[in-house]
Amino acid sequence: MESPEQIYLRVVEAGSLKAAAEQLGTDPSSVSRKVAMLEARLGVKLLLRSTRRSSPTEAGQIYYEGMRRLRDEQAALEAMVAGETDTPKGLLRVTAPLDFGARFVAPVLKDMLQTFPSLKVELVLGSIFEDITAQNIDVAIRIGQLPDSSLICRRLGDVPRVLVASRAYLAKFGTPIAPKALVDHVFVFYSHRQIQRPIEFLGPNGSESITVSGNFTVNSVTAVKALVEEGVGMHVGPVWAFKEGLLNGDLVSVLPEYKLASFPLHALYTSTAFVPAKVRYFIDAMIKSEISKKCAL
Repeated sequence: MESPEQIYLRVVEAGSLKAAAEQLGTDPSSVSRKVAMLEARLGVKLLLRSTRRSSPTEAGQIYYEGMRRLRDEQAALEAMVAGETDTPKGLLRVTAPLDFGARFVAPVLKDMLQTFPSLKVELVLGSIFEDITAQNIDVAIRIGQLPDSSLICRRLGDVPRVLVASRAYLAKFGTPIAPKALVDHVFVFYSHRQIQRPIEFLGPNGSESITVSGNFTVNSVTAVKALVEEGVGMHVGPVWAFKEGLLNGDLVSVLPEYKLASFPLHALYTSTAFVPAKVRYFIDAMIKSEISKKCAL
């Protein structure tokens, strides 16, 4: 049977003593005894046990996160020393922006599952994870400029942007012919940060910076897209979100002769001596998916 430490990791990842016992081909009481031995040695309670589910205590979660990283690094190290191919396995936790993650990250993870049956994945959608190590995240997908960090980052590509409006909106309020005219228009925003940040254009007269205004902010690309299509306002956002409307003519690219800088796309992960195969393979797969091409018109 596996060591008490390995058994504890199995229990946390399986969600219960019973499920872990089934994986190991033993009975739940045997698994419980091994975990109890570990708790006695550490002098702290690791699991909150119930009939159907066992969840880690606060100390148990910290222990789990640390042991999981050590396990992954050990597997990567042993594979390298033995000259073997390190196969993705275990639990891979990825976080990504909501709409982008559903559109571009989920398919990559789905393909990984089909290729590597020993792998489990958890995709957490949203940008709420600032400290990915503390939150037990293996890889974070981030769009935009990155703050200084001790994390390792790899460039995955670029996300082109567009200034877009519906034909109905332009028919009602007019089509601007220069960036300075945007101050008279209404915008839909994705975030408060976007409200505060001027739009930077590069056009025939060089660089121009324009601050715009609006009264609707919603942190969902899908919701922003719907509002723009309904003529609520203009928006500066990712081309991929508006591609269908731009191609069928329902939406219009405003001021197309002026360029908007693309946002860089990165994968962030914790710096370790030996990066687990599941992390390496996922990031390589994201790069091979050629997201930049998929995000452009």
